Amino acid sequence: MSAPDAGTDAFGFAKCKAVPCWTAEGGRPHEGGRTRVLPGLLLVLFLIMSVVPGTAQSGAAAAVPDEASDDVPLANPGRPTVATPATLTPVGYLQFETGYLGAWNSPGVDSQSSMNEVVKLSVAPRLEFLVGYEPFAHSRFGSQSSNDKGGVALGVQGVVHRGEGLNPTVAVSYFRSVYGGETPDLDIGSARNSALILASADVKGFHSDFNLFFNEQIDGQTHRAQFGQTLSVSHPLVGKFGLAGELWHLTQPFVRGNTVGNLWAVNYNARNNLVFDGGFNRGLTSTSTRWEVFVGFTYLLPHKVRWH
Repeated sequence: MSAPDAGTDAFGFAKCKAVPCWTAEGGRPHEGGRTRVLPGLLLVLFLIMSVVPGTAQSGAAAAVPDEASDDVPLANPGRPTVATPATLTPVGYLQFETGYLGAWNSPGVDSQSSMNEVVKLSVAPRLEFLVGYEPFAHSRFGSQSSNDKGGVALGVQGVVHRGEGLNPTVAVSYFRSVYGGETPDLDIGSARNSALILASADVKGFHSDFNLFFNEQIDGQTHRAQFGQTLSVSHPLVGKFGLAGELWHLTQPFVRGNTVGNLWAVNYNARNNLVFDGGFNRGLTSTSTRWEVFVGFTYLLPHKVRWH
């Protein structure tokens, strides 16, 4: 979803929703998942190390007023909404999306608090790589509680049509869960494989993102398809603030139900490359998580990745 005036889009919840494979599959890790997660984590580490020389002066740059930082590209947040923008991040710049999610009254889980992270890098104007992971989650079930690690997913997104204004930008993306984690699922469950069709457009000051989801969910030896749709709309408010609203839906194939939610979020565009966000989601069906609140930020490193 859009953070108005800060690129195209603006919750850790958003990414958990859009890519359900980042959480555990029924609270059970994939067999051999601890080994398969290493390549993804090593990739993140390599990208961070590659950019360190270029960001050594970023502390001083952060103190410069926004007007004097016009050479810093705009961040393109993929949070906090369920919908993901079809547009990509600036080519060659690492973008980090960090968030907290609190959830209450979800099927099988009384409450859950979690942290989540998404790292993005566009290597070409039409191609972007992503890593998403949930480092920690605290869950409660009646009088019991647990602290667990969440899952890890690797993804790629490609733009198939560049649009402008009313002519939408269209993209496709694919995510693969490489580690299912141990965190209990919320209402949407989790997916081994996820494919999305994405479209983004701007009309008279309003930015909209529309996504279609095609997920593969697994329970034991049973594989089932999950389908979903989401539409989010955002608009600037006063100054550097923006407002986003969203209606989303995903099927629940193993309980033959549907989870539906209405999300509202406010974002603050502190700088070209720094956007803060916060808001809530209200579940609208009996099998939906009743309430979710989220807060987070998106930060685009101000210097390009230096490949050595």
